[in-house]
Amino acid sequence: MAENGEEKLIAVARHIAKTLGHTDTMTDDILQIFSSFDNRLREKLTDDQPTSCASLERTLKSLHRQISRYVSTEHPIWSDSADSATFLDSIDELIATIREWNPMATDKSVSASLDKAEDLLQQAMFRLEDEFKTLMQRAAESLDLTRYQNGEPAANLNYSSDSEEAEDDSEIPVAHPVTDYDILIDALPAGTVSDLHEIARRMVAAGYGKECSHAYSACRREFLEESLSRLGLQKLSIDEVQKMQWTELEDEIEKWVKAVNVALRILFPSERRLCDRVFFGFNSVSDLSFMEVSRGSTIQLLNFADAVAISSRAPERLFKVLDVYEALRDLMPEFELLFMDQYCVLLRNEALTIWRRLGEAIRGIFMELENLIRRDPAKTPVPGGGLHPITRYVMNYLRAACRSRISLEQVFEESASAVDYRGEVDDRVLSSSPLAVQMAWTMELLESNLEAKSKIYKDSALLAVFMMNNERYIVQKVKDSELGLLLGDDWIRKHASKVKQYHINYQRSSWSKVLAALKIDNNAMSPTGASRSLKEKLKLFNSYFEEICKTQSTWIIFDEQLKEDLKNSVAGILSPAYRNFVGRLQSSHDTGRHVERHIKFSVEDVEARITELFQGNNGSGGGRK
Repeated sequence: MAENGEEKLIAVARHIAKTLGHTDTMTDDILQIFSSFDNRLREKLTDDQPTSCASLERTLKSLHRQISRYVSTEHPIWSDSADSATFLDSIDELIATIREWNPMATDKSVSASLDKAEDLLQQAMFRLEDEFKTLMQRAAESLDLTRYQNGEPAANLNYSSDSEEAEDDSEIPVAHPVTDYDILIDALPAGTVSDLHEIARRMVAAGYGKECSHAYSACRREFLEESLSRLGLQKLSIDEVQKMQWTELEDEIEKWVKAVNVALRILFPSERRLCDRVFFGFNSVSDLSFMEVSRGSTIQLLNFADAVAISSRAPERLFKVLDVYEALRDLMPEFELLFMDQYCVLLRNEALTIWRRLGEAIRGIFMELENLIRRDPAKTPVPGGGLHPITRYVMNYLRAACRSRISLEQVFEESASAVDYRGEVDDRVLSSSPLAVQMAWTMELLESNLEAKSKIYKDSALLAVFMMNNERYIVQKVKDSELGLLLGDDWIRKHASKVKQYHINYQRSSWSKVLAALKIDNNAMSPTGASRSLKEKLKLFNSYFEEICKTQSTWIIFDEQLKEDLKNSVAGILSPAYRNFVGRLQSSHDTGRHVERHIKFSVEDVEARITELFQGNNGSGGGRK
């Protein structure tokens, strides 16, 4: 009875070892584990193992007949499900046989038989690889991305080519825009995926995982490359991108932004899922396959972004460079998720490096803007003291830039040395964000440049008008944009006070001598002398007033409210003084009834002439935009 129980135990042990040996663990290893528990069990288990390779030869001959029949056939094996199942079963048996006999490979006869078995396995693997490729190629027709929205086909959306009459079959159509990225593409039918998985499972088990991965990636890589072409993206080297005209590059950037979003949000996730399904249970092979599939397209996308980052840093390029920067920034979570394994980590790190390089390029563009302001020459004065083109350019530029305030704040926060050379900026601005410091510093340079330009004006009143116009424009552009939120109320009040100071300087420079002419001398003098003095002062007033009105009628105040305020303030100080002076003149006994001959302007005339100031010369130099 005990002997019978022992035989049953040995039979069970051998059955378990053989079953597990066909999957994950070598049968011999398991037998050794079992035998380690009892020397008697070791003897029983090892006594029954084959001692010659006769049975191995018989098995291999049978497998050779079965496998060779399929290896040599010209038609696809997977065209018939029965054939494919039989072929896979034969391969399973071959792999199991090799595993079972490998522990006895030290025996020369067994080793020779195993060499034949490996040759047969290699032939089977080559044929499996061919079948794998055939299945991929038949199923992987290029997919119209825009036919899918929320996972549902939309038949009314198709690829279009530039010419409806084009008959060139080689032309790759261009996809309509994709607006919904919540899509995963089933690029291959479920049945094909299942067949590919069964093939992959055998190839990995036989030690041909890399060959299977290469076969897979060769087919899917072509699909990805064609998909990017359909999205309008050209294959351009970094050198080619740098040599492009800016208008052409702008168009390419727009295409790139759309393509990179489709790639990272639709194409790559779909490929990742397909890899995981085909190579289910073999993570390392799946990761390797995805890397090989996506590497070329990823490098193509990143190289373009890198070329933009290292290209010219002309200020007009800021907004398109920001588009590229923001696109990569927003897609970094996708890069982190998709390229997290050992094979793809370099691609993820490269994406992060190029994104940071784009940030450096943006900071470099602002430095170039600073250089542009510094280099703008102070040669020709703006007619009528109107707005200087550099003021309009810089303020509109900064205002437009602040529409991307969040991105720019991120860019400048990455630069730890942003405030190192900003010593002249207000302390309250320095305590705020690095972007606020940058904006304030740029406007500080602009104001210094304008002050240098103002020195060209020989007339101090016109100099004040020029500075008043430009400072007013700066303040207004800050107040009605994101710049105001960035720089704060203190900055606005400080610079608004500068406008008031220029206003005061203008009045003092223009009207002080006019008001001085109207000043009545109350020192004791004879009536005749007083009358003569009044007449002389009136002549001076008439001369000064006429000259100023003639000159300043061509001057420019671009802001209507500022213009009215300026005229009212002039009238407010001049009209009362002139009215008082005329009244004093009329009451003079010596002038008598001939007084009207000396009064060239009535008070109403003076006020009317003041309203004609700052009309400009045919609208030159002062239009506000």
